[in-house]
Amino acid sequence: MTILVTGVAGFIGSTAAKRLLARGERVIGIDNLNDYYDVSLKEARLADIGGDNNFTFHKVDFADFAALTTALKGEKVRRVIHLGAQAGVRYSLTNPFAYAQSNLIGHLNMMEYCRHLDSFEHMVYASSSSVYGGNTEMPFSVNDRVDNPVSLYAATKKSDELMSQAYSHLYRMPMTGLRFFTVYGPWGRPDMALWIFTKAILEGKPIHVFNHGDMRRDFTYIDDIVTGVLGTMDKAPLDDGSLHTIGSNAPHRVYNIGNNQSEQLTRMIEVLEDCLGQKAEKIFEPMQAGDVKETYADIESLKADIGFKPSTTIEVGIPKFVDWYRKYHNI
Repeated sequence: MTILVTGVAGFIGSTAAKRLLARGERVIGIDNLNDYYDVSLKEARLADIGGDNNFTFHKVDFADFAALTTALKGEKVRRVIHLGAQAGVRYSLTNPFAYAQSNLIGHLNMMEYCRHLDSFEHMVYASSSSVYGGNTEMPFSVNDRVDNPVSLYAATKKSDELMSQAYSHLYRMPMTGLRFFTVYGPWGRPDMALWIFTKAILEGKPIHVFNHGDMRRDFTYIDDIVTGVLGTMDKAPLDDGSLHTIGSNAPHRVYNIGNNQSEQLTRMIEVLEDCLGQKAEKIFEPMQAGDVKETYADIESLKADIGFKPSTTIEVGIPKFVDWYRKYHNI
């Protein structure tokens, strides 16, 4: 079948595309290759996908509806994995308009594209653990209220969920939102802590540890994440009158997708130091604006519905990232 992957030059998107191709699917990938971080990394991810005859890439911005529909004209797309977005909590403090354009207008465009497809079956889209904002009840449950965002990024991701619920109700479009929890691994993003810390330590520079180290994250390895993404894609919510969301029978559901293991940031640093064979010089700083102290995913519903069971601990996953990082940078 033909599957559309947005953000295909991104971390999760490129890994998902490779997995889909390996199982024999036809993949159309789109990405605008913006310069939020080093474009050469995005190009290298595309090169890593390779020249599979079942893969077609279009450089296009899905926030431009005319460009989107022109690029995909005539394609019989059955499923969509919509991972493209303007990422990053801290960048939303300095460039908020990028988030409105990509995460709001762009998400609306993808839903409009899907609802006019005769072949459409299901869209899986990226939400974020950031929607939990200032919640302190652990682990985070999809049944928790999420109307207290502490960053614009989080607000746009919650808005995506609300827009998806509305479209699913109005047009009976099967959609699934995934709240990702701190994804890491080979081909990861340079703006994430693991990459930033690895780079600094290898260069002999200090690392900045926020909230004086009193932080916890549900670190989730990329291979586990992609298994969950494809598993949900293969099981669209049915429009059979059952409640997929509290109070609604629309074929739309939202899941947490995490490792179900909240780790101390200081423990992550210890594992990284062991992998690199070097101790980090730490500069302890206050909490940054828009950040949260702790994340921890309740994944029981995802486990029950698709058998999702993450298996990669940070003691296994971080060495794999470091090995890839050294090879990528020829260190």
